[in-house]
Amino acid sequence: MTDYANEPAVANLRDYLRIRSVHPNINYNECLTYLRRQAVELGLPVQVVEAVPRKPVLVMTWEGLEPNLPSILLNSHMDVVPVFEKSWTYPPFEARIVDGVIYARGVQDMKTTGVQYIEAVRRLKSRGIRLKRTLHLSFVPDEEVGGHNGMSEFVKTDHFRNLNIGFALDEGLASPDDNFVVYNAERSIWHVTVTCPGKSGHGSLLLPDNCGEKIRYIIDKFMDLRKESKAKLESDPELTIGEVTSVNLTMLNGGIQNNVIPEKLTASFDIRLALSVNFEEFENMIKQWCIEAGDGVTYEFEQKDVYVAPTSVDSTNPYWVAFKAAIDKLNVPLKVRTFPGGTDSRFIRQLGISALGFFPHRHTPPALHEHNESLRVSVFLDGITVYTDIIPALANV
Repeated sequence: MTDYANEPAVANLRDYLRIRSVHPNINYNECLTYLRRQAVELGLPVQVVEAVPRKPVLVMTWEGLEPNLPSILLNSHMDVVPVFEKSWTYPPFEARIVDGVIYARGVQDMKTTGVQYIEAVRRLKSRGIRLKRTLHLSFVPDEEVGGHNGMSEFVKTDHFRNLNIGFALDEGLASPDDNFVVYNAERSIWHVTVTCPGKSGHGSLLLPDNCGEKIRYIIDKFMDLRKESKAKLESDPELTIGEVTSVNLTMLNGGIQNNVIPEKLTASFDIRLALSVNFEEFENMIKQWCIEAGDGVTYEFEQKDVYVAPTSVDSTNPYWVAFKAAIDKLNVPLKVRTFPGGTDSRFIRQLGISALGFFPHRHTPPALHEHNESLRVSVFLDGITVYTDIIPALANV
């Protein structure tokens, strides 16, 4: 078994993974200190922007030979999701290596990628390579809670506009087989709560205008839609979850005690709308269900993403052509997919900027947000080599 303990890039990754930038209530100062140190070692200037107080975005910049050209952005997020430490085999913020595997929260999602960017730039600069386009490495907060105080606000600032981004790389998913997978789009997130009011009274009675009957109707409609999507997935092995609309009942609320019919019940749903869905028609369908369910039934959105067009993956997009050519040189099969969840890429694509989600991790089961999140060290190191090929290809378009 290879001894990775003295490998500088591995030590660098483990240092980052040991920072407990875990929700909730993250203090990002330790991340900033770590990243500033990396920038000094690379000889890159740094700017830190707080579009929202205590939600810093750090950007390292490697100026290109033709800095007036649109630049390349390599984005990653600093935050990680909470852990249930008792369910982990090894402490989640120790970054322990066991049999060539690193176990740590964030080792897939997505501190590894940020370090791979850094190490790839380190290699390129050590070889005396200069890029035509300027390269920016951004490290953003709060992606794991929707990005609303992170990238969502950062893209609205003059600081972001002054970066003059032409193309962005962001997070993808590990691939369990021999392929690389690249994501050129995301489904749109709708979080909707339906409120079903009714006549309150004694639990022994069969009163009219019953909130239970109404909420059953609503739940049945959403679950029927869920069943349709499951059937579609099962009938076509070529489809992935990103190509269909997912529906999940996530919260039920109401009632005060068991013998009292409540005056209202609510049901909340997490919906991820496929790119093929007509958003206006979909909302009208929800509206019609509420009418059919009974008097006074209403719905409201906690989150309602707009439609965001996918990034073109054909000859009309020179960045895609360069990206694919770099992957082709590695002789690795490449699949294009729609990302099943939400990432910061959607805020960038919404501006009309090309963005791809990508992890150079093959033969690796995705383990985002799971107990014992892990990654083989060899996969991490191979990924640095992949980015060392991809970055010049993109920056020299």
